[in-house]
Amino acid sequence: MRIQTMKNFTKFATICLIMTALSACSLPKRPALDTASWMVAPERTGTPYKPRTDLWLKMGPVTTASPFDGKSLVYRLGDQRYEKDFYNIYSALPNEMIGSATRQWLNSAQVFSMTVGQGNSFFPYYILQTSVEEFYGDYRVRPEAVVTVEFFLTATDPKKLNPVIGKNRYTKRVALKDNTPQALVLGQQEALAQILKEYEVALYQYAGNLPKPLGQ
Repeated sequence: MRIQTMKNFTKFATICLIMTALSACSLPKRPALDTASWMVAPERTGTPYKPRTDLWLKMGPVTTASPFDGKSLVYRLGDQRYEKDFYNIYSALPNEMIGSATRQWLNSAQVFSMTVGQGNSFFPYYILQTSVEEFYGDYRVRPEAVVTVEFFLTATDPKKLNPVIGKNRYTKRVALKDNTPQALVLGQQEALAQILKEYEVALYQYAGNLPKPLGQ
């Protein structure tokens, strides 16, 4: 009886192994999910300004409001509903992309003698801080890229009660040709370009009436 039981168990185990192998072979192979990486980097074209100052500007901190502060593209699908796309990401964090684009744009405009990044060790007389408040695709009605940026130009002078020279806030919406991630990134790039084009005009006006540098 015991021998017969062992034979039955062995036969059952063998059948189970065969069925498992056949089942595994029959499962379709799923391809690995691909991710795409995108960069928002508008470039300024056109004639630079005639310099109104021989001083230079330093890029200060660039902050990004949540939930737009990560690498994932963000879609707005309802008034309170946002979704992140983990398969379509930016090549760098939004604050890094926008900070770099702003610095390069202002250098091309030549509003100041030069605009340097945060990593520069020179003591700054003037600092430009930036707050990215919106950076997403709005799909509630029609697909649009939405970008809102606020700039704070300040003077480095501990004696000044209010170091702010100028504060400017811009919101741009750019209609998208379709619902693809590529269309959204191109729309965000166009929106940021529009913002920087407007801000360079305001910054050029500030540059003509800057407070004297510290110690002068």
